[in-house]
Amino acid sequence: MAMLRRLREHDQIDWERVSIDGASVSSPGGQETGPNPTDRGKLESKRHIVVDARGIPLAITITGAKRHDSMAFESTLDAIPAIPGLNGQPRKRPSKLHADKGHDFGRCRRYLRQRGIKARIARRGIESSERLGRHRWVVERTHAWFAGFGKLRIRFERRLDIRTALLVLAAAVICSRFVDDLC
Repeated sequence: MAMLRRLREHDQIDWERVSIDGASVSSPGGQETGPNPTDRGKLESKRHIVVDARGIPLAITITGAKRHDSMAFESTLDAIPAIPGLNGQPRKRPSKLHADKGHDFGRCRRYLRQRGIKARIARRGIESSERLGRHRWVVERTHAWFAGFGKLRIRFERRLDIRTALLVLAAAVICSRFVDDLC
């Protein structure tokens, strides 16, 4: 949170365009794990993140691997903290949200509409995923940054609080790279 506040003070968080996505992480067991249907039923967990247009992680949640991306949609967006830093109210909501076809459900679109966030979600069976890719690639890059931390590549921690703490620490390190660019 302190890193996000520092970035907001320097107006470095781009609230105009954020992206959301989830990525599976191998895990031998523990809280918030489940069988991955695409990997022979092995236990895995899923990391869901929201990033701004530059790839700065704004929110992180963890679910079992078998849960669909859309099931963690609301909780992941609600996890974005109100970030103070500039004059006026702390900012918590983006202007526009980019998501892949895994979030193309009326429930997700209603959730965004109720909060005044413009939805840019690829439609299942209609839109090519290439068109939105020019804005969503930043969330994939941020997932790669998280995977670059060896401890986070495979989930060995069985307790959810320890796993969450490691993810928050990794997010702080990623944010610090952007803060270092300011100095």
